Amino acid sequence: MNTTSLTPSTKTSRYTILDREGFKIKKFLSQWEMLLALLFVVVFIANSLLLPNFFDLYNLADSTFNFSEKALIALPMALLIICREIDISVSGILALSSVAMGLAQRYGMPPQGLLFVALGTGTLCGWLNGFLVTRFALPSIVVTIGSVSLFRGLASVVLGDQAFTGYPQLLVDWGQGYFFDVIPREFIVLLVFAALFAGVLHMTGWGRRIYAIGNNPVAAGFAGISVNRYRLALFMLTGTMAGLAGYLLTGRIGSTRPNIAMGWELEIITMVILGGVSIAGGAGTIGSVLLAVLTLGMVTYGLALANIPGIIMTIVVGVLLLITIAVPRLLGGKKTKK
Repeated sequence: MNTTSLTPSTKTSRYTILDREGFKIKKFLSQWEMLLALLFVVVFIANSLLLPNFFDLYNLADSTFNFSEKALIALPMALLIICREIDISVSGILALSSVAMGLAQRYGMPPQGLLFVALGTGTLCGWLNGFLVTRFALPSIVVTIGSVSLFRGLASVVLGDQAFTGYPQLLVDWGQGYFFDVIPREFIVLLVFAALFAGVLHMTGWGRRIYAIGNNPVAAGFAGISVNRYRLALFMLTGTMAGLAGYLLTGRIGSTRPNIAMGWELEIITMVILGGVSIAGGAGTIGSVLLAVLTLGMVTYGLALANIPGIIMTIVVGVLLLITIAVPRLLGGKKTKK
């Protein structure tokens, strides 16, 4: 008699081990960060194999210019969406901040003051959005759809068909400059702010209150959290970061144009949602948003090296967003109705 044959109990334990391993793999892939990390590795390897100039250090460094300003706005946008709000007006805030800088320079503002003009303009625009949302209980998506037209309309009225140019060297150095002649200053600014936002959101009581508001604003209010103050602060913070992005973008392109940052709001929101921040609020991390930013950056950088038209880039980004949303739900299985 063959003693090496598997007994029923042995077979059962063997299947149990396989089921556990399958569950671990499914759980691993269903996490946003793990899925994005896997996607980033796939994109990086594919670009490395298909594009001979992909690993050029200077090309890789310069590719960060394409997403650093947008990512700076994506950081506070993530907090805002976690808090069940949204700001569609960020591109209009950026444009108006840039116009304010141009006007300030025309009337003799010193170069060192232009940053404060941009930050102040952005903060004021963010306050207006937050005031309308919190004071009159208006939906933020409706308010900011209206305010983006207001902000960009004001910028267009001031500019007309002209452009502000001749910005000081200090502004150009921050928009186009490098640290150690290799790493763009904008990218270092992004990393510093990403670390600050991550620390605030994940390591402080302020961040825990944001999650609480996003999960249940009514319960958060009963728990003593000033929900509207947090919402107003987040709108102002988003405006401030849009002003900072406007400062850097204006320095990078060296001018303020009527169409500056046109359409950026959708790309910024895509970065946040692709990073796993729940549009329903209460969930998301800064690390996953930054990983989504880097993944999209590598995708667009590779497509640009391959001379792929911009419309194809838009399609690819949309497909990546749909895949990243759908795969965790498919791996997690269908929810049963109660």
